[in-house]
Amino acid sequence: MAAPSVVVIGAGQAGSDTAAALRSQGFGGRITLVGAEGVLPYQRPPLSKQFLVGTRGDTDLALRPASFHTAQDIEFVGRDPAVRLDRASARVLLASGRSLGYQHLVLALGARPRRLPVPGAGLDGVLTLRTLTDAGRLRDGMRDAGHLLVIGGGFVGLEVAATARAAGLEVTVVEAGARLLARSVSGAMSAHLLAEHRAHGIRVLLSRQVTALRGDGAGQVREAELDGGERIAADLVVVGIGALPEVGPAADAGLAVDDGILVDAYLRTSDPAVYAIGDCARFPSPHTGRPVRLESVQNAADQARCVAATLCGNPRPYAALPWFWTEQYGLRLQIAGLGDGHDTVVTVGDPSTGRFSLLCYRGRQLLATESVNQPADHMITRRLMGAGGPLPAPEEAARPGFGFKAFQQAASS
Repeated sequence: MAAPSVVVIGAGQAGSDTAAALRSQGFGGRITLVGAEGVLPYQRPPLSKQFLVGTRGDTDLALRPASFHTAQDIEFVGRDPAVRLDRASARVLLASGRSLGYQHLVLALGARPRRLPVPGAGLDGVLTLRTLTDAGRLRDGMRDAGHLLVIGGGFVGLEVAATARAAGLEVTVVEAGARLLARSVSGAMSAHLLAEHRAHGIRVLLSRQVTALRGDGAGQVREAELDGGERIAADLVVVGIGALPEVGPAADAGLAVDDGILVDAYLRTSDPAVYAIGDCARFPSPHTGRPVRLESVQNAADQARCVAATLCGNPRPYAALPWFWTEQYGLRLQIAGLGDGHDTVVTVGDPSTGRFSLLCYRGRQLLATESVNQPADHMITRRLMGAGGPLPAPEEAARPGFGFKAFQQAASS
């Protein structure tokens, strides 16, 4: 009998971690890792920060060296994306024409940036940031740019804005919503981040939209027009208005999709031989009681380990607590949990010191914590929430002098 084979489509964090986890958990069959880019799988978080200013280079970003794949007998196929899934014959067709057979298929297809639907969006100097190639173009553009326009006040946009401002560029952020990071953090945290960016000299415009980009005779972007007719200088533009899950091959193959590839608690698609993980997967979350799709390193890595366990004969439903982080200037924001639907926010610590945590409750249930430069608060609440409690009630957290270390010690005694 032939050895079992796993083909992993997508060589980002989720795909690379799946291949590694399969070997570490004892899978002895064939593993093929297929990527669209011509480089080894790499870390994406530094692309909006250290890579742009040159403190991290291409060679510093690899998740694992080429020698790892050789030693672990993982075949890495680069610059050859999957174009078609033939579920009837259990084969994947790559762009090169190569066909790969599989016993199990893991789709780690990732997501792609939303494009800006306005005149001038195709001008030179109008960029998105998703890949190493994107980041290289942005880094090169920053060397000669004077005015950077960031369209979108999400994590990537704000990280790029902070990095560019620290590098000396004039920066404007235009956000269509009424606050920054509206889908990701509480209103209080949005206000704190807004004040931080403005204090560093960034012009932040809320509830505004870019209606057109205009360039010079050479096709280089030079200014943006906003709703209402205002024009602002911009010789470099970063569009960060969200991402769309890559579902094309899955949808074409008849798998169920809806804002992502739909999977069950074990990350299986509507075809039991095919799994989907990471940014492209929409899964039932025990923390929200509804299907969600998350774009984070944590989710990609934890789902990779979960699907590897299933393929190695140790199935378990995916129940990892979501957590996120961002770094902007000297501020490190760490989030544990999902705060969607919270109705109360309790502040622990003093925001004026730059070290505090916000606790987001729905009723008496703690949904998420948002910690600024308080790694101990983050780790303690992440551990307690992940283990199912006990957790501080809102009135307890609101008491003067409340601290997470003392709460943890009391809860464990």
